[in-house]
Amino acid sequence: MPSPVAPLLHPSTLDRYVMRQLFVGLLATTGGLVALIWLVQSLRFVPLIVDHGLSLRVFIQLTSLTIPGFIAVILPITTFLVVLFGYQRMAGDRELTVMRAAGLSSLELARPGLICTAIATLLCLILNIWVAPASYHAFRRYEFQIRNRMAAFMLQEGVFTQLNGQMTVYVRARDRDGTLHGILVEDDRDPQSRATILAEHGAIVVLHDQPRVVLYDGSREEIDRTTGRLNVLTFARNTIDLTSQKHEQAEMRDAAEMSIPELLNPDPREVSPRDRGKFAVEAWHRLTAPLTVLSFAMIGLFAVLRGVFSRHGSITRPLTAILSVVGLLALALTLQNLTSRNMALMPLMWIEAALPAIICATMLFIPELRGAPSRTPRE
Repeated sequence: MPSPVAPLLHPSTLDRYVMRQLFVGLLATTGGLVALIWLVQSLRFVPLIVDHGLSLRVFIQLTSLTIPGFIAVILPITTFLVVLFGYQRMAGDRELTVMRAAGLSSLELARPGLICTAIATLLCLILNIWVAPASYHAFRRYEFQIRNRMAAFMLQEGVFTQLNGQMTVYVRARDRDGTLHGILVEDDRDPQSRATILAEHGAIVVLHDQPRVVLYDGSREEIDRTTGRLNVLTFARNTIDLTSQKHEQAEMRDAAEMSIPELLNPDPREVSPRDRGKFAVEAWHRLTAPLTVLSFAMIGLFAVLRGVFSRHGSITRPLTAILSVVGLLALALTLQNLTSRNMALMPLMWIEAALPAIICATMLFIPELRGAPSRTPRE
């Protein structure tokens, strides 16, 4: 006569039960940590709202572009924590003991965790290769546009406004239609030809996301460093660029916003020969990061399923697993630093990312596949 609990212990039923807990935990943990990191990182943009009147909508649009990068970084860690403590909770509630008694092997017990890990690994790969670089590139472009557009709104009546460390603008009055009156500009962008510009009136225009002040009926005063004479040039119309940084500097892309082919074969005009190693390491890091999701999760599975169950609980195995992951993270950072200086060490990045998963899977699953069951939990 079949046991009344047999349907409850059907592998597909157990898989759904465990996976539901793992996916809910992974979503909650990852979402919580991303929200916390986003909040902390967003604090540096608060002055854009408080001091310069940037709208909340623009603020959220700008900072949300950094979220894919946060997820890609913390996903290996959150997957490890969810797998480790999810299975540890089941072990503490004797659920793993019942599953073992029903004849389930370590591979069958680990299957839900492996499915969850496989999905997290695929998500991490997509984020690292496509989503995060494109999102960070859009973030930098958007930030550049916002900071340059803000220069057009920072000018206040009767205030000496320092747009950057090299230009100061004073406006006596400003009409509702944007017309400026009594304009004084101290332009020190070129140390060899510093100039003072005066104009009776002017207007602000934005061309290609770069603000400019069009001045009318004014003069440009500049001291000739050779003769020491004051040169005065009068004009009926003149245009001054208020861009806080050069457009060419904005076009210089960071390694985090480049694609994998661009990192492995960078444009010599953008990357100097001595920095090629750093860009290559960034590419290999994106490709190996998904493997760390699998390795970290396997460490968590090994720590719970390979050990002997104790009714009093144990913190030794979870603590050992956590310290192992911390050590692997430190080792990964060290290898990235060394590989950027010596590209011959690049295979070590792949070994460090994949070897823990291979070792844990071999020790956990191979004995059962060979007919020697792993140790059964006992009280």
